[in-house]
Amino acid sequence: MTLRGALEQGARKLAGQRSPRLEAEILLAHVLSTPRSFFYANPELELPDGRATAYRAALRRRARGEPIAYITGQREFWSLTLNVTPAVLIPRPETELLVECALAVLDGGVPARVADLGTGSGAVALAIASERSECEVHATDVQAEAIEVAQHNARNLGLERVRFHVGSWLEPLEGVFDVIVSNPPYVRAGDPHLDEGDCRFEPGIALTDGGDGLAAIREIVQQAPARLAPGGWLMLEHGHDQGDAVRQLFAGGAWSAVETRPDLAGLERVTMGQRPVG
Repeated sequence: MTLRGALEQGARKLAGQRSPRLEAEILLAHVLSTPRSFFYANPELELPDGRATAYRAALRRRARGEPIAYITGQREFWSLTLNVTPAVLIPRPETELLVECALAVLDGGVPARVADLGTGSGAVALAIASERSECEVHATDVQAEAIEVAQHNARNLGLERVRFHVGSWLEPLEGVFDVIVSNPPYVRAGDPHLDEGDCRFEPGIALTDGGDGLAAIREIVQQAPARLAPGGWLMLEHGHDQGDAVRQLFAGGAWSAVETRPDLAGLERVTMGQRPVG
């Protein structure tokens, strides 16, 4: 079978997916460890039998709905190539807004302490660390398997200075921080999205609290004031329809400058508040 034939076969096999040809190219590139441009330069090259077997296996997994990121073991986030496994949530493009918000208040060259709560693959913590070498970055996750993935990513990216801790939210951390960020589980129990797409294969603990989707956010908002330096920021990703509810949780004397930022789709995505100075 030629590379051209393999891609045509793959596109037919994945006809039920949104972008069958693109997904076939991604899977074949993964199996061959080549860029996708290689196919166009060598369309008549024969696919070795062993690679053909691996390619067909990858196609079967994708046809069953398994996320491409879990099949290839990788996902791009903030220009970083991250390893991902079924132990961690697959990083989403909209979560890059959380990184943007953090970088906006972290002046380049000024040392600061940053905490990423519920780090999963380490995406947010590592993205911030890659942009702010002067910052001391800590990251927590209640799942030891997730911390192992994050540590592996840190080593691959040369960001071993990021410190990872197993534990719930702020519990394993000491001292105060200038910025605390989190992409906690915020999907409501019973939300149909939990039974659709990639969510079917991702760890439920990273997606939902089993209730109204606000339990983790409530806990973090309550704990954070005592763990922020004066003038420090708490930034939380949440569902597109949860902005009002999250702003209400920030209401009160513990917070100032509360605002919600929209993602690229114009949907409310990150709410942030500052601990008052003095």
